[in-house]
Amino acid sequence: MPRRFFRKFAFKRHEYGKRWFLAPFSHLLHDHRLWGVRRKNVVPAVALGAFFAFMPFPGHFVLGALAALALRVNIPIATLTTLISNPLTMGPMYFFAYRLGVWLLGAEQKAFEMEMSLDWVTHTFVNIWQPMLLGCLLLGTTAALIAYVTLDLVWRSSLGQYKSRKRRQRRDRES
Repeated sequence: MPRRFFRKFAFKRHEYGKRWFLAPFSHLLHDHRLWGVRRKNVVPAVALGAFFAFMPFPGHFVLGALAALALRVNIPIATLTTLISNPLTMGPMYFFAYRLGVWLLGAEQKAFEMEMSLDWVTHTFVNIWQPMLLGCLLLGTTAALIAYVTLDLVWRSSLGQYKSRKRRQRRDRES
């Protein structure tokens, strides 16, 4: 079931290899592992995307794609999984990461207001970057681990059910 689900959204590498913005990377994009929908390519890609979704810098898509390229896992899935972090979830994610970092470092908690602006980065983020980054790294690692284990178990279970159903069908046809 997971393979069929991910195959619905699979990108065709020959279609994307000719795009102008991918021209500098075209020699790197011919590896079937970067586009294939197999457990060994998809499960780590989901975990990678979940990790980068928690990072407090812009460019989650680019970071996910470059890391997927380096690790030879499915690029589109790693990139799309970074959408865990979106305008609705960013505030709570980063607030919880900041609180976790403050608790772990034993630092003084400061007022935390998330705002997507250069002023926020230059005035607020500069003062809270250490606990926030620590919390983001820990939460990202935890999310990646949970995503990896959960999807791997679901994929293996689905594969086992598929194989047992095929054996049962073959047995029924033979009898």
